Amino acid sequence: MNTRLTDTVYQSFQVNYRFPVSFTSKLFDSSNPTFKNTLTGRDTQKKHRLVCIIDDGVAAACPSLTQDIQNYVSTYSEHLHLVRKPVVIPGGETVKNDTELRQHIQQLLVDTRLDRHSYVVAIGGGALLDTVGFVSAIAHRGIRHVRIPTTVLAQSDSSVSVKNGVNCYDQKNYMGTFTPPFAVINDYDFIAALPDRDKISGMAEAIKVALVRDNRFFDWLEKHHAKLAKFDPDAMQYMIRRCTELHMNEIVQNNDPFETGSPRPLDFGHWAAHRLETLTRYKLKHGEAVAIGMALDSRYSVLMNHLKPGADERVCQLLERLGFELWNDALLQKEKTDTWSILRGISEFNEQFGGELSITLLSDLGKGVDVNAMDESRILNAIDWLSYRQSQMAA
Repeated sequence: MNTRLTDTVYQSFQVNYRFPVSFTSKLFDSSNPTFKNTLTGRDTQKKHRLVCIIDDGVAAACPSLTQDIQNYVSTYSEHLHLVRKPVVIPGGETVKNDTELRQHIQQLLVDTRLDRHSYVVAIGGGALLDTVGFVSAIAHRGIRHVRIPTTVLAQSDSSVSVKNGVNCYDQKNYMGTFTPPFAVINDYDFIAALPDRDKISGMAEAIKVALVRDNRFFDWLEKHHAKLAKFDPDAMQYMIRRCTELHMNEIVQNNDPFETGSPRPLDFGHWAAHRLETLTRYKLKHGEAVAIGMALDSRYSVLMNHLKPGADERVCQLLERLGFELWNDALLQKEKTDTWSILRGISEFNEQFGGELSITLLSDLGKGVDVNAMDESRILNAIDWLSYRQSQMAA
């Protein structure tokens, strides 16, 4: 008589993550030790090797940046070693879509023989940080990645997450990793050098986190909309700092930084936004698409009796006062099967988070509510509402 015995043991361990998020200005001024201190930490006896990869838009806006970095490292040459002159590559969705650019970054890490105690420093917007973070995470199973975000969007949102991703197969962030950065350093001076469109785009994430988590912050954004629309430095810095804090708190309090569950409150408005980005071939910036997505889901929240009537208009008015346009013709685009293209965003969102649909709507300004189904007819009704608002504004 054969008896098959099954013996199962379980491996169990915990890994604690801790990384600094610093706020400063004039980061690469030799009198500012923030960058040097961040990389050296307590290991001041070692010379730390690093490469710097810079978003070409940042390099154009800050033409002295590459030389500033070289001068800075030279000043602190006892502690830092720049193994190659800073490399400038295209930023924006181009870098997330282009396989050859990713391979170029990979080859750079191979050629410079960086090890897991070296640093890959990315200076740019969220797309560049995502891509460099992804490549760093898969090289040697993880080379230390330092994020230096240069946009409002990246400083206030994506830089403090543990996600890295690139676009593949006509889907946003189809490939990626959950890998925390070694450190994040925000330099407010980069914000001042941004084009106005990028400054406006980044504010969408501040409104998003206020809508789902902090009504007092939403009130503050309404009260200071005129200053924000003029990019007042004090108002911009407070907005970025508060937005960063709320995103960091959410990651900790939700206790799911690696998204093993389905609810993702920080993705309010994103199911439509990701689809709009794809449909417009990324002519819409991420924040611009998120603004439309939030307007759509705010109206949908009212139609589903989650949110009081009039609150949707309040959300739209704030977005418009900050400079967002809440309409794009891609909302009316159809597939060959005569189905609405925007609705594919729901299934893609569903797939991305494990097959169990969970979308955050609003039950109040400052309070999100998760739902597990979306009514297509009411989504189309919400789109009609946005279309009507747009026609009234154009009249």
